[in-house]
Amino acid sequence: MFTLTNCMRVITGFVLCATLATVHAQTDFPNKPITLLVGSAPGGSNDIFARAIGKQLQETLGVSVVVDNKPAAGGILANVLLAKAPADGYTLVVLSSTFTTGAAVRKNLQYDAIKSFTPIAMLAKGPMLITVGNNTPFKTIEDLVSFAKANPGKLNYGTSGVGSINQFASELLSEAANIKMTHVPYKGMGPAVTDLLSGQIDMIIASAPSLLSQVKNDKIRALAVTTVDRSEVAPEIRGLKEAGFPKAAVDLWWGVLAPAGTPKPVVEKLNKSINQIITSEAMKSFFVKEGASPVAMTAEAFGNHLVNELDRWKAIALNANIQAD
Repeated sequence: MFTLTNCMRVITGFVLCATLATVHAQTDFPNKPITLLVGSAPGGSNDIFARAIGKQLQETLGVSVVVDNKPAAGGILANVLLAKAPADGYTLVVLSSTFTTGAAVRKNLQYDAIKSFTPIAMLAKGPMLITVGNNTPFKTIEDLVSFAKANPGKLNYGTSGVGSINQFASELLSEAANIKMTHVPYKGMGPAVTDLLSGQIDMIIASAPSLLSQVKNDKIRALAVTTVDRSEVAPEIRGLKEAGFPKAAVDLWWGVLAPAGTPKPVVEKLNKSINQIITSEAMKSFFVKEGASPVAMTAEAFGNHLVNELDRWKAIALNANIQAD
C-alpha cells in the first residue's frame, strides 16, 4: 500500500509523493499555530476584532491562534508580509475598508490588492457617523448641504489622512449632494476629533467607535449614519436614504485574507469556522457593542465585494482627484 510513510522510499514518482503530501496537509488542516496579522497597533478595531476571532478560532480549530501587530505604513506592511507568506492557511490578515481605499490611490504597492490574496471571510460591517461641531449652525444634513452649496469650499472636513475611508466617504457625500468641501487631513483620527470639538474644523465622517461617545455626551452632533438605512449600532440616527442622499451610502467592513493560492479545502474550512463564530449570539452582541454587525458570506462573495469596492473607490479617487502622498 502506498502511504506517506513509505513515500520517501520510492525512487521515482516524486510528483505523486508531493501530491499526496499536499492533500494530507489540506485534510489535516490545521495542525500547527495560526498567525493573524494586524496592520495597526493594539486597541484599534482591526486588533480588537482579530483578538476576539482568534480566541474563538482556537476553541473551534483546536490550535493556537496568535495575533501579530505590524503597525506600519497604514497597514501595508502586514499586507506585504501576507502576500509573501506560504499559501497554507497558517498566516492570515485581519483588515478593513482602508485596504481597498488605500489600494485605490497608491501606485507602488508591493502587492496586487486582488491577485496577491485569497479572500477567506467577511467579519462585519458598520456605519460611519456624519458629525459636526456644536459651534456650527447645522442641525440636519440638509442644513449642512444648503450651506455648502451657498458657500463652495468654505465648509471643511477632517480625516485620518489622504486616501483614508474618511476622505472617500466625505467625497462620496460631496458628489451625491453636488457640493464642494475642503479637506483637512490629519495623522490619525484622534487629532481630527480634537479639532472638531474645539471648532477648528466643521465636519468629520468616521466610525461609530471613534465618535459615538462624543455624540451621546452632546459634545458633537450626528447628522446621519452613512448606511442606507438606520443601523442597530445607533438606531436613533437617520440613514442616508431617509436623509435624501442614498447614493452617498458606505459601510465600513472588516474581513480576513490569506495569501494567493491557498487551497480551497483550507479556505472552506476557515470560512465555515469564522461564519459559525460571528453568527453566535455572543459575538453578535460583541460586534454591536463595537459599532458593527456581523456579516456571514462565502469566500467567493467576499472576493466579489473586494473587487466592487476597489472599482468604486478608484472611480471616486479619479473624480475627486484623491492622490496618496
